[in-house]
Amino acid sequence: MPKMKTRRAAAKRYKLTANGKVKYKKQNLRHILTKKSPKRKRHLRKTGILSQAEVKRIRTLLPYG
Repeated sequence: MPKMKTRRAAAKRYKLTANGKVKYKKQNLRHILTKKSPKRKRHLRKTGILSQAEVKRIRTLLPYG
């Protein structure tokens, strides 16, 4: 059986935690930051956790994650 290939785009965007959850960096913090409130930017800095419905889809892209 050959090795399974990891989808590199997914590997760069998602990380798996020890408990099997999927972390990701939130969007909308790259440019046009002047119109966004400090509170909004502060919350966007934190990592997000995917819902369990989405985790199943991502786990197929990261076979060795």
